[in-house]
Amino acid sequence: MTHSGAPGTHDYQTVASREIFNGRVVRLRVDTLTMPGGGTADREICGHDDAVAVVAIDPNDQVILVRQYRHAVGERLWELPAGLCDIEGESPLETARRELVEETGLEADHWRPVVETVPSPGFSTERVHIYLATGLREVGRPEAEHEEVDMEVARMPLPEAIDAVLDGRIVNGIAVSGILAATTVLGRA
Repeated sequence: MTHSGAPGTHDYQTVASREIFNGRVVRLRVDTLTMPGGGTADREICGHDDAVAVVAIDPNDQVILVRQYRHAVGERLWELPAGLCDIEGESPLETARRELVEETGLEADHWRPVVETVPSPGFSTERVHIYLATGLREVGRPEAEHEEVDMEVARMPLPEAIDAVLDGRIVNGIAVSGILAATTVLGRA
């Protein structure tokens, strides 16, 4: 990879930081940074817990998807089973195992990391760990809360899921990344 711009490097130093909001899911702050050309600039940062997502593939080569309402965009979106890494001491893999059961009632025998993404690096600290899960078995879904009560769980053939990514039926960035990465890892591109 090549980089353009002036030779040398500039260490962006945070010279000030002020908290604006500290909520259940997000924390907002404004950082003042030194700039390469001199001076400083403010950057608004959304602190967000890391998250996980699961590309669960059944023995019939179908991807397990969930469809739920996302208020920020006012739509019901097809997504991968996913959740926040918000339990102290729980590894991302343990979180992925828990979320797969909570959202779909499935467990998996085989787990493999496929890709890690930083969905909105211009303003958010969130990092998403995406796993491939195979060897699925039904274990029953626990009672759901909030948006998950209305969550639809479906299976889609992997080739159709790829088409859905490319034709805009699946637009959730984590689902797009996960489905395409898992397809490549599985050698089915």
